[in-house]
Amino acid sequence: MPARNPEDCDRLVCEAITAGDIEAALALYESTATFVPQPGQAVTGTEAIRQAMSGFIAMKPKLVLEDVKAVRSGDIALLYSRWFMTGTGPDGNSVNMSGRGREVVRRQRDGTWRFIIDDPNGGG
Repeated sequence: MPARNPEDCDRLVCEAITAGDIEAALALYESTATFVPQPGQAVTGTEAIRQAMSGFIAMKPKLVLEDVKAVRSGDIALLYSRWFMTGTGPDGNSVNMSGRGREVVRRQRDGTWRFIIDDPNGGG
């Protein structure tokens, strides 16, 4: 499902990751988007994002999103969010993570929105 407004990008990517649907998640990114899977590590482009996101999806996570806010300037928006994740690590132990995301999204020609920068831990 395409993002009809900027805030939909965060909601839909969380739903896709929780569902284990990497293709739906990747459809929310521009082909040259940058994703920051962990602080200090950025990847750019669809295939690099696929590889980075595969680790999250392997944990069979449940993501909960709170407080998504957007500041728009024309066809660009800056998103602020807070998220919580539970899942299972490679060792079988429970994993709990949380963060404050900062993302930049752009309106596409068809009116939908896609990520150009996604930093799930960009808010500290």
